[in-house]
Amino acid sequence: MDSIEPYLWVLLLIAAAAAGWMDAIGGGGGLIQLPALLLAIPPAFTPSALGTNKLSSIIGTSAAAVTYAREVPPPMKSIRPMMIAAFIGSSAGSLVATSLNPTVFRPVIFVLLVVVWVITLINPTSRVKAVLDHETPEHSWFIPIVAGLSLGFYDGAIGPGTGAFLLIFLVQMLGLSFLRASSSAKFVNVATNGASVLIFAASGHIMWFLGITMGCANLIGGVIGSRMAIRFGSEFVRKMLLIVVALLIVRLGFTIVV
Repeated sequence: MDSIEPYLWVLLLIAAAAAGWMDAIGGGGGLIQLPALLLAIPPAFTPSALGTNKLSSIIGTSAAAVTYAREVPPPMKSIRPMMIAAFIGSSAGSLVATSLNPTVFRPVIFVLLVVVWVITLINPTSRVKAVLDHETPEHSWFIPIVAGLSLGFYDGAIGPGTGAFLLIFLVQMLGLSFLRASSSAKFVNVATNGASVLIFAASGHIMWFLGITMGCANLIGGVIGSRMAIRFGSEFVRKMLLIVVALLIVRLGFTIVV
């Protein structure tokens, strides 16, 4: 795919900024960015939509990881093996995404987006925000590695909702506080997004300039979202954005059916 209409480009930049905004107030930004790309890019180029989404995501995620590392460094003894496993799992998931028939894969993506939207609506991460930091110093690497492989595979193949799943796992299974889990999740996300970018790039499924500009918009949206969440409250903003995401998903479903 060589070009995209200017008005669609503008709308995608707005969607990327909104995704960064949503990620900053509690996660789920992929629920905005990926459907927007799927609506703007023809079905035959579905892998390009996925690859461009990953390129945009890794810019904002990397910046967030650096910020967290300065204030709340993750427990690397636990996170490092999970990052390696997530990188491998994401590579496998991305390979699947690039090899499947887009006309078959697109409805699968739609169904998973609906599922993740419902999970985001329920907001399971709200139940772990009050957990104190009680990290277990010594534990088996088996569970983090299995979680890294499985969540990495999902993130590489689809993506939206991975941040929330990571937060729940890191709090409930590794005993991290919500803040430290958020920091750790960003590092794992960098690993999954990095693997996806490599696979999609090798397959020629990334629109580089669009992905980079969307990534910058995503980063700006994250900064704005953080400030607005502090001023107006994250729950109010989250509900507003869930309505927008629902409209995007319905519109995407219409294009698949028709």
